[in-house]
Amino acid sequence: MPVLTPDERRGLAVIAIVAALGAARDLWQARHPARVPPLAAESMAARAGSAPAPEPPPADSARPGVVRDTVARLDLNRASARELDDLPGIGPVLAARIVAERVRRGRFERVEDLLAVPGIGPKLFARMRLRVEVRSASGAR
Repeated sequence: MPVLTPDERRGLAVIAIVAALGAARDLWQARHPARVPPLAAESMAARAGSAPAPEPPPADSARPGVVRDTVARLDLNRASARELDDLPGIGPVLAARIVAERVRRGRFERVEDLLAVPGIGPKLFARMRLRVEVRSASGAR
């Protein structure tokens, strides 16, 4: 049996501790599932066919024929990485890439500018398109 040096034993101990912490985190998450946001719950139920199709959003009485937006939209130019992480299909790494792209290029001019972020393709963009917006510098939509 090979004899380990003190540095190798320390490294092995660190790896064992990290693995134990990861297993404990996974176990905790399995026993305490995160709440599913309402929008995701509706889409999952619609895919499963267990729920009737959602009703269309109410029409705006001030402007006939215009449908009101019922989902709060996130401004891409002001959102933090944590807020972006809450979007469907976006994790912490992709949220950090969006923030980095915003820092690198300046303000997003259109929602479609997200397609320039590595990791965001047409399918992911379609999932999050209705949850984001780009407001002008003054805050108007």
